[in-house]
Amino acid sequence: MQLIWLRSDLRVHDNTALSAACSQGPTLAVWLISAQQWRSHDDAPCKIDFWLRNLAQLSEQLTALNIPLLLREADTWDQAPDVLLQVCRDYQVQALHLNEEYGVNESRRDQAVSAAMARAGITVHGYLDQLLFKPGTILTRNGGYFQVFSQFRKVCYQRLQLGVPSLQRPLTAQAPLGICSDTIPIQVAGFEPPAPSLSELWPAGEAEANARLQRFIDEAAEDYQQQRDLPAAMGTSQLSPYIAAGVISPRQCLHRALAHNQGEFDSGNQGLVTWINELLWREFYKHILHGYPRVSRHRAFRQETEALPWRHAPEELKAWQQGRTGIPIIDAAMRQLLATGWMHNRLRMIVAMFLTKNLLIDWREGERFFMRHLIDGDLAANNGGWQWSASTGTDAAPYFRIFNPISQSQRFDSQGHFIKRWLPERGDLDGKNIHLAMQFDGLFAKNQYPQPIVDLSSSRQRALIAFKNLSTRQFEESHFE
Repeated sequence: MQLIWLRSDLRVHDNTALSAACSQGPTLAVWLISAQQWRSHDDAPCKIDFWLRNLAQLSEQLTALNIPLLLREADTWDQAPDVLLQVCRDYQVQALHLNEEYGVNESRRDQAVSAAMARAGITVHGYLDQLLFKPGTILTRNGGYFQVFSQFRKVCYQRLQLGVPSLQRPLTAQAPLGICSDTIPIQVAGFEPPAPSLSELWPAGEAEANARLQRFIDEAAEDYQQQRDLPAAMGTSQLSPYIAAGVISPRQCLHRALAHNQGEFDSGNQGLVTWINELLWREFYKHILHGYPRVSRHRAFRQETEALPWRHAPEELKAWQQGRTGIPIIDAAMRQLLATGWMHNRLRMIVAMFLTKNLLIDWREGERFFMRHLIDGDLAANNGGWQWSASTGTDAAPYFRIFNPISQSQRFDSQGHFIKRWLPERGDLDGKNIHLAMQFDGLFAKNQYPQPIVDLSSSRQRALIAFKNLSTRQFEESHFE
């Protein structure tokens, strides 16, 4: 008997470990419920709900292939070796198959499982699946991990020109095993079920993921380079929750994009070229996670920035979290996050830079809050994005580059459509005044929109001084290798 341990790979198609297991004999699948571990990782209730809904869909697909899906509890990952070993003993499993995951805790968990299996005489097979390239294979000439995305991308392009990672062949049903699948719970204790509207916004299943991908390529890819920065437009693929949960693979995304762009990576449809770059940004941050384990431990990539004098400002942090900073684009973005479990990428940068620069609040506060609310929460991408905005990370924005949220709002939501959707109390303002934070003619008092909690100009200067005072010159140097 072969056992596949499902994790962030909730799909039947192009699932490397599942395909390998099925090719070697009768196969059984298992999923571990690890509520305490998920809480320690700040996983959002809406993300857990999304996992469960996709798991229910996956169970139906596996049933059609006569592959039973078992659920077991391993509240923390240190319980995983014993729980999985018991499954192997119960069903006479000869080999365990898994798709590799990255991050300090994930690596330690998998090493402990492999050691326990080895002692029991059970083989463990790990596979590259959630990435196009295995971490440690895209390196500088000096043998180190790239710290600059453009150089990382260049090597990825060179490798892809030699051959695009292939897709797994579709599976065929195996002979029935006479083992019943377990019932998928609709919620996990400790994680409040989200509003029903979220299941409508983010339907589960591979069919939905593939439909979104095709719809994006057919309707939005051509203009993606321009439309992706406009939060009021449907200009992005909105596939991030499905990619993060493994409902669709990066290989499937890449193959579909290349098929529509005559196989070109850096020419042809510039929208698709830009979108492929976004797939590689995801890849880049996963490689950083593996190559520099400190970022898994909530440490700054640029270690000298640990000395920054972050402010302890709980009331300002709470105002930012609740979308009542008095800066319209910030508040609209935060309300989008709270209501939908998702935030437009341009807005993620704007609100992150506002928190870390204008409020000078530690980026880890924002990183944690995002993870607790994002349906597409992913440690590597979330950490990478926050450290980029805070100027503490790899290939980060220079510390003196501080977005002005008002001008960003005017540029990317010129008519205020996004703000009006999420701040209906400002709906009577025209396209010019809707972006502004200060009072005028008593209108702001009338609709009871809050006063801004910070002056953008003086807070910008405060941030510049804080960064300039770091007693190191390395921060201002480029990290080209």
